[in-house]
Amino acid sequence: MQEIFTKIFRAAREASRKLVTIEEQAINALLLDVADTIPSATSTILEANRQDLARMNGSDPMYDRLLLNEQRLEGIARDLRNVASLPSPLNLILEQRRLPNGLELTKATVPIGVIGIIYEARPNVTFDVFALCLKSGNATILKGGSDAHASNAAIVNCIRPLISKHGMDSDTLTLLPSEREAASYMLNAVDHIDVIIPRGSQKLIDFVRKNATVPVIETGAGIVHTYIDKTADTGMVADIVLNAKTRRPSVCNALDTLLVHADRTEDLHAFVAPLAEKMVIIYADQAAYATLLGSYPETLLEHALPEHFGTEFLSLRLSVKIVGSLDEAIDHIARYSSRHSEAIITNDPAAKAAFLKRVDAAAVYANTSTAYTDGAQFGLGAEIGISTQKLHARGPMALRELTSYKWIIEGEGQTRPL
Repeated sequence: MQEIFTKIFRAAREASRKLVTIEEQAINALLLDVADTIPSATSTILEANRQDLARMNGSDPMYDRLLLNEQRLEGIARDLRNVASLPSPLNLILEQRRLPNGLELTKATVPIGVIGIIYEARPNVTFDVFALCLKSGNATILKGGSDAHASNAAIVNCIRPLISKHGMDSDTLTLLPSEREAASYMLNAVDHIDVIIPRGSQKLIDFVRKNATVPVIETGAGIVHTYIDKTADTGMVADIVLNAKTRRPSVCNALDTLLVHADRTEDLHAFVAPLAEKMVIIYADQAAYATLLGSYPETLLEHALPEHFGTEFLSLRLSVKIVGSLDEAIDHIARYSSRHSEAIITNDPAAKAAFLKRVDAAAVYANTSTAYTDGAQFGLGAEIGISTQKLHARGPMALRELTSYKWIIEGEGQTRPL
């Protein structure tokens, strides 16, 4: 089995070496061709997706992530065209200087090489990753979960013939078997894969971090907070909380914990009232529970337990806590945050400035919804994930984050003195 996977990984490495010779116009033409092919491939992809969905409980938070439909595929096609329209991230001059000895130094962006993606039930990732890796000159090895294997296979089977049609190596994109054994080989392919990027639950990310010998860029789970300061506008709070919690509760930028300044306790019902129509279950601390009892539907109101803080719900569930000050809110976030996306709603410039400066997260918001933590929303075309670490990349990872750089040194016969 080792020999089989080694052969697959070597083929991807060879494909990555060929990619550096491909002109940007050819890359863009392929991406546009894939986008144009999606309508004719829709029925095949959706049939495969239905097979995957049939094996999953509809109440599972992952169900929405797994789901594909015509509207979502149309959005994916738009994202592919967006990526094609973006400037190439390659061969950008980051630094240039001439040394006293006459050597000319240039620091320029280059592809990382071979990027391995291990992900769960999110077949849209297959398209996103292919587009971003191709545009940045990288070969891609995908290891999806068994929950989405039929969907992923249908998508890859749609793309690979188009890669060959455009004169490129089809091993530019490889989908591994969904079995766990494939993940083990992938995570330890040190000589063949340059970096692994996990996309999925905290459990998956922890597994990759603990078992990989290949370098890892973590795209962390989102344990997301919004703090309501004592000067916040009530209408603004209600709109933002509703959007952040219910727009797509199964995604990593969805709101998990609402922190409310004690001076605004009496306004808590107005803040969360719209959530009742969406059937959001609230886990309220003692003060919040006492305030909401009798105004928020009793069937949707529960006492908060310790485990309800620091939890990524990925569903229509929300924990609520009353805090005495901005400092207490920031301390709570520091304790429970996954450093993904955090927000404050306030009309106090000093409170806003303090929050934005002191809160440690990849994306920190003031007076808006955390639902905007997304590569496309940031104008990046698409994303390969949201990095919550601080080395190499942080926040939405798009084209520039999928490059490295190299130093180019040009001389005229100089030799270093002994």
